[in-house]
Amino acid sequence: MVILKCPDEIEKLRASNQIVAEILLELRENVQPGVTTRELNQLSEDLARKKKARPAFKGYRGYPYALCTSINGEVVHGMPSERMLTSGDILSLDFGVDYHGYCGDAAITVPVGKVSPAAERLMEVTEASLYAGIDQAQVGKRLGDISAAVQQRVEAAGFSVVRDYVGHGIGRSMHEDPQIPNYGVAGRGLLLKPGMVLAIEPMVNEGSYHVRVLPDGWTVMTEDGKRSAHFEHSVAITKNGPDILSRIA
Repeated sequence: MVILKCPDEIEKLRASNQIVAEILLELRENVQPGVTTRELNQLSEDLARKKKARPAFKGYRGYPYALCTSINGEVVHGMPSERMLTSGDILSLDFGVDYHGYCGDAAITVPVGKVSPAAERLMEVTEASLYAGIDQAQVGKRLGDISAAVQQRVEAAGFSVVRDYVGHGIGRSMHEDPQIPNYGVAGRGLLLKPGMVLAIEPMVNEGSYHVRVLPDGWTVMTEDGKRSAHFEHSVAITKNGPDILSRIA
């Protein structure tokens, strides 16, 4: 069941997503060679607590950390560890909070030190595909319009979209209906209405879209070991067009 949000609820979701956006910005500034992903996780948790928000991922379905840190060929749900970042890595940071009963969720992929032109292009295309999808988050469009826009932007660049993991609705719960695939057919699927709030999150691979879960039970890895990038915004659908709640105000 898709839960439509009233304007007051959208503002509460904006508040939680602004906290997420501010923390991701600070995390980004701390990403450098020699830093461990466990240190970034601790920073994310400390920052959330200072803002009186609860890290929403910690304990969710048993996940033990506040932050997801996915490096290079890791797609999503990478678990923080003592692994040190090295120059040339790319790092996906996926973070969420619960603030006064409403959830925020966003993700960015950032370079560590100097990265290759190919890595830069992967990140640029992935972020561009996110905004292509957001542009379709319009009243009267269909869910498939978002999915198709993402897929077309990605595949035109020679990359592939992950199919096993998708975006989602968001509200008082971190994951609500509907699911939002990053591939699909324009003009099909759920009719988009005012009050829907969607976490749109392309996961884009350099090679095949096939993935596997590592023995830790969480980390999702590209099957071919090639790099992956991930960007996410939480977006409200309004009569005036898409409203990106997790964009820095």
